[in-house]
Amino acid sequence: MVSIRVLTFGVSLIPLAACATAPAPLTPPAPMVVEAPLASPEPQVSAHDRLFQLFKDSDEAQLKRNPLQALFRGDQRYADHFGDYITDEYYAAEKAASEADLAALAAISRVALNDTDQLAYDVFEYTTKDTLRGYQPDILALTKVRPMNHFFGFHTFYPTFASGKGAAPFKTLADYDNNLKRHAEFATYLDRAVGRFREGTTADVVETKLTVRNMIEQLDNQLKMKPEDSPYYAPVKEFPATIAAADRARLTTAYRAAISDQLYPALARLRDYLKSEYLPRARDGVGLKYMTGGDKLYRYLIESTTTLPMTPEEIHALGLSEVARITSGMEKVREEVGFKGTLAQFFDRLRTDPKLKEKSRESLTQRYYDVGKSVDALLPTYFSTVPKAKLEIRPYEPFREKFEAGGSYSQGSADGSRPGIFYFNAYDLPSRTTPGITTLYLHEGAPGHHFQISLAQENEALPSFMRFGGNTAYVEGWALYSETLGYDMGLYKDPYQRFGTLSDEMLRAMRLVVDTGIHAKGWTRDQAIKYMLDHSDMGKTDATAEIERYIAIPSQATAYKVGALTIQRLRKKAEAELGDKFDIKEFHAQVLMTGALPLTILEQKIDRWIAAKKAS
Repeated sequence: MVSIRVLTFGVSLIPLAACATAPAPLTPPAPMVVEAPLASPEPQVSAHDRLFQLFKDSDEAQLKRNPLQALFRGDQRYADHFGDYITDEYYAAEKAASEADLAALAAISRVALNDTDQLAYDVFEYTTKDTLRGYQPDILALTKVRPMNHFFGFHTFYPTFASGKGAAPFKTLADYDNNLKRHAEFATYLDRAVGRFREGTTADVVETKLTVRNMIEQLDNQLKMKPEDSPYYAPVKEFPATIAAADRARLTTAYRAAISDQLYPALARLRDYLKSEYLPRARDGVGLKYMTGGDKLYRYLIESTTTLPMTPEEIHALGLSEVARITSGMEKVREEVGFKGTLAQFFDRLRTDPKLKEKSRESLTQRYYDVGKSVDALLPTYFSTVPKAKLEIRPYEPFREKFEAGGSYSQGSADGSRPGIFYFNAYDLPSRTTPGITTLYLHEGAPGHHFQISLAQENEALPSFMRFGGNTAYVEGWALYSETLGYDMGLYKDPYQRFGTLSDEMLRAMRLVVDTGIHAKGWTRDQAIKYMLDHSDMGKTDATAEIERYIAIPSQATAYKVGALTIQRLRKKAEAELGDKFDIKEFHAQVLMTGALPLTILEQKIDRWIAAKKAS
């Protein structure tokens, strides 16, 4: 979910008016008045100060409109609100905010800014324009009536958020009471979501039967838990010592009532509507190609996701080329380990070899702990700055693991008090293999998402939209680039771990093919799954979850490869042009320390850095 920045522009400019003079009345002359000395002129506000005031005002206003985002930053001023996110008034306010931001930005002279401020100016302008495109009527009509699916929605995000294990704090009595107030607004949101789904059915802009069935199963999984076993109840099982016994009793009763009387009924109303009314009207074709307006939406999403003016056709061709290149590398590993069969047979061997599987969640967790220790020892060689926030390693909770990806990252707090969390998937262990452990940790943990997100938000010199904002191509491109650092670090000397990183790279290349295949070419779910099984060692469980993810969130999966190839190309360019002056730590600092940049702006920044290094 991406929020827009807004400006509260509180300065009124009153032009001087020309005054017509009336004839003077026949009266005695007025007594002479001694004029007061002229007031000193107000000091001129610099372009830098005006720009950063705009950033500050915009950020302040958007946090008020998006209170959960504030909580993720540790800002509790609006902690008693869940937020709106779904009404016409919300969308209108977001659109108006972007328009106001761009108008205010245009009034600031870019040429009067230094290089660093110009970078911030460019990122703010690009991001705000891109966000505004998403609120134009023709695009908004295709998105607002599909408020959630099995991979992207508050119905799965909120239980963890409010469980005491997520971003919502539970340290004070106020924290517990604020959570109850958020519950009420969350229940309202769920009912409004039903209204949005119903609105979409009248325009034939609907979700797929596949995603709807998955949502129904997710909601069933929550509703079948006793209230006391629910994530929503977990905070009252672990009160801090500062909360008195009387308050504990009151809150325990209130939390049980909120679950039984507010949350579960709202979740049940959503589940029942999806099951009885929406599912029969959902579409069979899984790609956006089969939805009214889907072709237009997909082209918009591709450009927004990649931050480049690419078309689905270009991305499909790039994917086919990358699949062929990576296949060649896999063949070399097959030969190195002495496997005599075909590559497809080698895939089957990797999927089924008991030596490449873990027997328990605990042993899999320990494997990730071991990889983390090895990587941590090597990071100072490649990075001049490391995050203050710690990194924790956890398996997904059982209530949501079935529909999650192989791994993901949940950001820590900007002050380092809440750790970042690398989640890995332990669902259906017999289907999961171990060669990809190293590369997954590098991507989701350190130096992937944990470094990129933490270093940006811990850099207080940046404006908030650069500390906390981002785009998928940069964020996921950096994480995929981080996987390639395993070669530099010597982590892929073992051929199976090297095959694991090739396999993960193949996953990102196949995504270019299957995402565009599904949404632009009309591929079926089974056709896309077969493509992934034919070109990799993925198990069917993983391949199925991946394809259903791409169906749910079109274009997102294309950003990884596009972003990583851009960063890799820029590194090679810097190495070639700088020679002995190239410093890997310095390159990584240039990429990381100004937040998630659109790829065109990142390239401009690296080009300036190369030129400055050559001139020094």
